[in-house]
Amino acid sequence: MYSGKLTIFAEGTFILNKKKIINDPVYGFITIPSELVYDLIDHPYFQRLRNIKQLGMTHLVYPGAVHTRFHHALGAMHLMSMAIETLKGKGHEITEEEEEAVVIAILLHDIGHGPYSHALENTIVSGISHEDISILLMNSLNEKFGNKLDLAIQIFKGSYNKPFLHQLVSGQLDTDRMDYLNRDSFFTGVSEGIIGFDRIIKMLNVFNGHLVVEEKGIYSIEKFLVARRIMYWQVYLHKTAVAAEHLLVKILRRAKELSNKGVHLFATPSFNHFLVNTISKDEFITDPIHIRNFTCLDDHDIFTSVKVWATGDDQILSRLCRYLLTRSLYKIEVSPEPFDPKRVESLGERAVDVLNIESKDVGYFVFTDTITNHAYKVDDESINILMKNGTTRDITLASDNAILEGLSKTVKKHILCYTKELNNLK
Repeated sequence: MYSGKLTIFAEGTFILNKKKIINDPVYGFITIPSELVYDLIDHPYFQRLRNIKQLGMTHLVYPGAVHTRFHHALGAMHLMSMAIETLKGKGHEITEEEEEAVVIAILLHDIGHGPYSHALENTIVSGISHEDISILLMNSLNEKFGNKLDLAIQIFKGSYNKPFLHQLVSGQLDTDRMDYLNRDSFFTGVSEGIIGFDRIIKMLNVFNGHLVVEEKGIYSIEKFLVARRIMYWQVYLHKTAVAAEHLLVKILRRAKELSNKGVHLFATPSFNHFLVNTISKDEFITDPIHIRNFTCLDDHDIFTSVKVWATGDDQILSRLCRYLLTRSLYKIEVSPEPFDPKRVESLGERAVDVLNIESKDVGYFVFTDTITNHAYKVDDESINILMKNGTTRDITLASDNAILEGLSKTVKKHILCYTKELNNLK
């Protein structure tokens, strides 16, 4: 981060210029637009995102994918500023207060993510999503900053009277998606995900209070949707990345199971809080001790524990942790149809013999699941094209690209995971 400059006042008082510049590897120079935004970035809640990888376990497939949610949030903020400038340039009234609020809303949109978010949500912190936690943290920050985030929270929730502002934060063509596609493509090296974000932003407009794309931007939107579909199969749902995430889920579930039985496991105090306590959504929301512990968690808490558990007494937990540490991930098969239950059962029986485990623990080593890819959803928040005759049409109707119709359909695939020791059983 560029250090800015000091303004010198009488009697030696120094005030830091908070309108700083950040050198981003994807976009170049990013400007922090206001003192409030600077102070929010400087807050420990936001700084925590430096230690949470954007793509979780995907670096085990693409070694460069070690960028963080901190990077992503700043990038989305930068694109939001560009989008607002575009809309203001086309004559749409956006006050300075609204501009700052929507920038804050996108800056904080991921603040509720925990380490390895989706793995954590399915195990240690169950029943409450990162979106729920984001709202809790935004409300907490609002109190700390004298209710200056009131409008940002309204926009984030979609309750403000200018729907297009919320759509820029959370919609099918929001600045969140635009940044993560570009950023994840950059750091993974998967060039198919690169989108023309600058042209898309220049083509944005507002019609009847809602975000639209001018007709001449159709091809850029087509590429955006195709790129999103490819990135899901090639990066987010890459079978090895899926196998790695499932392995971490199994590790956390085993640790939680042991903790519930009274087994003491090594963990940092904040991580231990969630291992030994089963916390409902209502309890999480109403008791501040939970959010205090959550905001101390990052990737280091989880991975340090995994390293220690690898040499622990529980053979299942230690084995799973060693798999992860040595990148000896599950063997994973993908099929459009469900797997033969008899084959799954045979793999389970084989696991009992080869791994010397009880049948009740087979699910840690052999299991099935599903993955889905839905690049575009036709609904109230769909991407609408502003035609030259002044009407609007959904992108799937406005485009002559037959591929888009397929992108609006959910593709579901079945997966079978088992440890590599069982690989000789076909």
